[in-house]
Amino acid sequence: MKKRICLLGSTGSIGKQAIEVIREHRDKFEITAIAVMKSIDALEEQIHEFNPAVAVVYDEAQAKLLRSRITPTQTKILTGMAGLIEAATHEAVDMVLNSVVGSVGLQPTLMAIKSKKNIALANKETLVVAGDLIMTEVNKNNVNIIPVDSEHSAIFQCLQGKAENSPSKILLTASGGPFREWSKEDIAKADYRAALKHPNWSMGRKISIDSATLMNKGLEVIEAKWLFNLDVDKIEVVVHPQSIVHSMVEFEDYSVIAQLGMPDMKLPIQYALTYPRRYAGSLPRLSFSEVRELSFHQPDMDRFPCLRLAYEAIAIGGTMPCVLNGANEELVQYYLQEKIGFYDISKYIEKAMAVHQSYQYAQIEELLEADAWVRSWIKSQIS
Repeated sequence: MKKRICLLGSTGSIGKQAIEVIREHRDKFEITAIAVMKSIDALEEQIHEFNPAVAVVYDEAQAKLLRSRITPTQTKILTGMAGLIEAATHEAVDMVLNSVVGSVGLQPTLMAIKSKKNIALANKETLVVAGDLIMTEVNKNNVNIIPVDSEHSAIFQCLQGKAENSPSKILLTASGGPFREWSKEDIAKADYRAALKHPNWSMGRKISIDSATLMNKGLEVIEAKWLFNLDVDKIEVVVHPQSIVHSMVEFEDYSVIAQLGMPDMKLPIQYALTYPRRYAGSLPRLSFSEVRELSFHQPDMDRFPCLRLAYEAIAIGGTMPCVLNGANEELVQYYLQEKIGFYDISKYIEKAMAVHQSYQYAQIEELLEADAWVRSWIKSQIS
């Protein structure tokens, strides 16, 4: 029987690669529900190819336009957050692959978990913003979260069959981004075009900027804390420019297990969809005879203060990671619009964290309130 997938964010970088994996394994998967923010041209093609039961366009105007364009099908067109939630909780869906960008992915993930759907998670903001709440519901509903980020997928793979031995440390690898060898003075003058030029990975604009600031790695630290139930002082970031070792796990006897592969997101996507099995595919093969160097060093938190701020946010806990994330999402957009400089991102995040009085949350509404507050505060500061 085919595994029925809800794919949230089908026209983004991860979504497109997930489509390639599903297309290659049509005998194993079918797309039952699909969603985008506003890219209806690509979505229209996907609807005709996969004929899902439900398609969602988050932007209401674009959803209306799509309804007027598509030929009659059995696909139901929905919109907004209500549409994302309906797709994620659809009765015929077995697994939700959430690859939308930003905290908009939180509510669909939470409701899917409550509907006892397994989650393939590429939306790291879900756990950054609401890790405690999400993992409580995961345990209550007895569902799996299979990470799609290459680093967390690597850790997840390293831990298979080793439940009796809890890791003493996780080593999250980071490429270092496009500014790895730049001076702080040169980084300060860099515009978003330079920041988008990642040396190893092809990614969307927001995550590419996060990679340049190392905020992406900071968010992954927070995500790893919740995924693997570890204290944050047991999660270490190491810069690995080659992006061949995707992450490592150190055990109590100081043995270290690593997962290696070519820098291609289709591998962790496919593993998340096929877990616990593995299948052959057209994934690139790592040739060790061609690997000339594997190097590692500590990140520079002076040149990349966003990583330090992420560690500080999760150490404070409560609503502080939510504030960190909301501020970063707003500031990245200002940077992409050339309204602020590179180091303004970390400067205003730090200011927001200083103003915010963190509190312990119990309901998603409290997190939505904190998220709305910090976005409004950032806008008031920039304007």
